Amino acid sequence: MRKQPGARGVPVWLYLPALVGLALIVIPPIALTQRLPWRDFVSSITSESSLQALELSLRTAVVSTVLCVIIGVPMAVVFARSDGVVLRVVRALVLLPLVLPPVVGGIALLYAFGRKGLIGEHLTVLGIDIAFSTTAVVLAQTFVALPFLVISVEGALRVSGSSYEQVAATLGAGPTRTLLRVTVPLVAPALLSGLVLAFARAMGEFGATITFAGNAPGVTQTAPLKIYVDEINDPQQALPLSFVLIVVALVVVIAVHLRRPGAGNAL
Repeated sequence: MRKQPGARGVPVWLYLPALVGLALIVIPPIALTQRLPWRDFVSSITSESSLQALELSLRTAVVSTVLCVIIGVPMAVVFARSDGVVLRVVRALVLLPLVLPPVVGGIALLYAFGRKGLIGEHLTVLGIDIAFSTTAVVLAQTFVALPFLVISVEGALRVSGSSYEQVAATLGAGPTRTLLRVTVPLVAPALLSGLVLAFARAMGEFGATITFAGNAPGVTQTAPLKIYVDEINDPQQALPLSFVLIVVALVVVIAVHLRRPGAGNAL
């Protein structure tokens, strides 16, 4: 039998565009790292404003990730185990933030939950103002991060099938017990991947946050927003915090993709 070209049958010519793509992704972070003011790096990322922005980013990203799990896992189960034209349309709407410009998402959130928004005007009567608050940051992060968890868990559910759930049902397990004892453990690796990706997306959210929550230091100014302000005022000052977020993103990517192959990662 003739040996196929390339490793595992990959045509040799594919490596050229693959290397170009790799360079496109890898060179910009390397260039940023070379320009880092290492002498002032520690003092920059430990300044009060930087720590405040990082702390707010971490706190809101954790809360939004928890919300993604609470509402995203049920959505993924419904999408994977049900079918119909209406459900497909609903699924498309849920995945809309994946392709929607974040600024547009922020404007939509503002017209939904702002003081004169569709829902916000009723909340204002009750004394609840969401826009331009820390709560708005969490909602913006959840809006953009939720599809990552949903698509990850749903994909794993579709691949695993429903045979184990059917066996559990024949043994007398109810729907809730089957969900908690069979379905969730079955897709646990994909759930973990979706959770980590949702957290990373929430940490890096910018467009929807600045549009819907504003950029108030200590209240709504997350790390990406502070980097934006620093880039305008002093580009060199924006580099240390940018490097920190790159490291965080790299750790997340490694955590997701260096797992055992076939462990249920749907992305």
